[in-house]
Amino acid sequence: MSDLLDERPEADLVQAAAAGDQQAFRELVGRHRNKLWAVCLRIAGNRHDAEDALQEALVAAWRGLRTFRGDAQFSTWMYRIASNAAIAQSKKRPLVVDPDDRDLPAPGDFATDVVVSDRIEQALATLPEAFRVTFVLRVYGDLSYQEIADHLSIPVQTVRSRLNRAKKALAAELGEP
Repeated sequence: MSDLLDERPEADLVQAAAAGDQQAFRELVGRHRNKLWAVCLRIAGNRHDAEDALQEALVAAWRGLRTFRGDAQFSTWMYRIASNAAIAQSKKRPLVVDPDDRDLPAPGDFATDVVVSDRIEQALATLPEAFRVTFVLRVYGDLSYQEIADHLSIPVQTVRSRLNRAKKALAAELGEP
């Protein structure tokens, strides 16, 4: 049965999950879990808050699935819920980056990857929230400029501006041209 479920189109899974099929919902979330985690972790800034945010996002998505109209992709809808939960979680506490809250790097030079990942996490923590959220949604959530604009209720040009400023600030923080 699970082999058949793995092959089902996302629209079918969404419909089944909206009708109460928990396995379909697990499959939907499973397809996007790495990006959802990356969005929560990078917005919240630490593993504990990211876990809380992701849990809240999953509960909100399950409860709100019947309201999903399909105007956007399911992944876009989930990233929006996850980023909102992470933003709400990050407002509960000041942003503190825990050096142990790194994604595992890809195979390669492990020591270099860890150092680079740590530097990026610390640099992200220095960004104003609006820039950090916009940057995370674009880079880690892989949302389009229009999807970010819709999500944050801002014009596309503001998304471009925030991304440009975030990139410049990160480059300056990381000591790169």
